[in-house]
Amino acid sequence: MKLLRYGPAGQEKPGLLDAEGRIRDLSGHLADLGPDALGREALARLKAIDPASLPAVDGSARLGTPVANVGKFIAIGLNFADHAAESNLPVPKEPIVFTKAISSLSGPNDDVMLPKDSVKSDWEVELGIVIGTRASYVEEAQALDHVAGYCLVNDVSEREYQIERGGTWDKGKGCDTFGPVGPWLVTSDEVGDPQSLDMWLDLNGRRMQTGNTRTMIFTCAQIVAYVSRFMTLMPGDVITTGTPPGVGMGMKPDPVFLKAGDVMTLGIEKLGEQRQDVTAWRRREG
Repeated sequence: MKLLRYGPAGQEKPGLLDAEGRIRDLSGHLADLGPDALGREALARLKAIDPASLPAVDGSARLGTPVANVGKFIAIGLNFADHAAESNLPVPKEPIVFTKAISSLSGPNDDVMLPKDSVKSDWEVELGIVIGTRASYVEEAQALDHVAGYCLVNDVSEREYQIERGGTWDKGKGCDTFGPVGPWLVTSDEVGDPQSLDMWLDLNGRRMQTGNTRTMIFTCAQIVAYVSRFMTLMPGDVITTGTPPGVGMGMKPDPVFLKAGDVMTLGIEKLGEQRQDVTAWRRREG
């Protein structure tokens, strides 16, 4: 299944994408696509619904993040060897774990707003893992049993804040709008092997990133098992798993960073596409 949430920000309703690519309204069956909708039994109930029996939704509807009430937004750094090389950093011996603020979450096609005084904002196409059942000290062989599905993430990053301002990476990763997720949560059964997915990102129509999840240093199963040793993963938690080469910071001879008016488009095989207009900083409402 391709599960989604549609509607104005803060007023999203649950839905799914049918085989013809039409949005169908699920609000007659559940209040929202939150953590309690992601377990095996809950997903089985949704899968049993005939999409044709659900009301169709205007295809121009805004899409929000595909999961409501995300508890943790965890990220893995330098998880592609060639990205580590372009960053002039060693290949990690263990996964590098950091957090993106929940307040950075946004819909897949919402604007990306540059932070105030930003000078080095950058892009990163990534595979996201959505946890479906509680995971604590799980073994690698069972790790993917705890996954509800996968999604597309743009791990937008302010490199000056991340690298040059001291402390941890978090301050360059959690800015408002720096976590576009979606368009859909695609359930594990539909994705199949998460380690064989093509991924790409364009900036203003120019291909910047091309990769495949098969070249991840640490696999999805390894990541879930590893992170579950340091924190209990709960339904609805999202883990974004690293980016292939081609980020702006690594451009030669001169780095390229985002500016107002830029357009990012990105996608992952089976998981859909995103499009974001880059805007200057403005105070967010709400």
